Amino acid sequence: MSNPKPLVTHIYTADPSAHVFNGRIYVYPSHDRETDIQFNDNGDQYDMVDYHVLSLDEPGGPVTDHGIALHMDDIPWVSKQLWAPDAAYRNGKYYLYFPARDKEGIFRIGVAVSDEPHGPFKPEPAPIPGSYSIDPAVLVDEPDASGKQKAYMYFGGIWGGQLQCWVEDPKTKQLVFDATKSGPQEPSGPGVLALGPRVAELNDDMLTFASPPREIQILDPETLQPLAADDHDRRFFEASWCHKYNGKYYFSYSTGDTHYIAYAVGDSPFGPFVYQGRILEPVVGWTTHHSIAEYKGRWWLFYHDSELSGGASHLRSVKMRELIYDENGKIHLKDPQN
Repeated sequence: MSNPKPLVTHIYTADPSAHVFNGRIYVYPSHDRETDIQFNDNGDQYDMVDYHVLSLDEPGGPVTDHGIALHMDDIPWVSKQLWAPDAAYRNGKYYLYFPARDKEGIFRIGVAVSDEPHGPFKPEPAPIPGSYSIDPAVLVDEPDASGKQKAYMYFGGIWGGQLQCWVEDPKTKQLVFDATKSGPQEPSGPGVLALGPRVAELNDDMLTFASPPREIQILDPETLQPLAADDHDRRFFEASWCHKYNGKYYFSYSTGDTHYIAYAVGDSPFGPFVYQGRILEPVVGWTTHHSIAEYKGRWWLFYHDSELSGGASHLRSVKMRELIYDENGKIHLKDPQN
């Protein structure tokens, strides 16, 4: 699998979130479509309107497209742009989490529910209270010693993802949206810290936050200090993902304008996470976005590139490659070529 083929070629798919449900791999991607909108740093060219669910029994085997699982027209609060989703299973239900712009053009995170992993999903009438920005990823953790099981949502994306627009009001101490910070902006300058992703514990209903989102710290492995804003090769940009391996929490993400998938490791779902290195080098196309899942004792990286479309950044295709862990818990591509 040094040069894997797209999972499907009849539609363009991106931003894959992969899970194993009922002994089968399910992939929840965004659905790219043709558009005349020119490339810009707000990401307007990523003009997606629905979600398909893909599934397969074996890596490299036939892939089923289960059709449209959720459409923008069925979500009352959405104005446009159904971007990178994720899914989770709990309480006998399947939950599809998705970002989209509300009627004011502000990205929020919504949730839809189904009895089946492939949908169709019925959306809640409003976004999750207190949600903002993009790229939700949900970890349903293992039960603790008391049998209590918790779930956490990771999210955030700068530039078009608007994370940099949310600032604290000095009077109310509440986050407010500052539209003047929209576009390709992020913290920068000597001594300025990188803007971190967010994490929030979910209530048992999986529909609301149990506590306000908090910022995650990603630390330098030598100094154990937070990464600098100008450390573009390592700092967070978008595409949060969190999985567990040998009791550790592995937080992985895209560095965005430098196009790496990097990862950091911590002892708590809230972090801090210590930077460990890169999982994936830049791919064909501007964006990079991924997920990691275990299936039948083997670990897999799901990602996208624009090879099938000839490099069109808004027409991407989901692929998968095998991962391995070394004796120190470091992640490597099984076949490092290409």
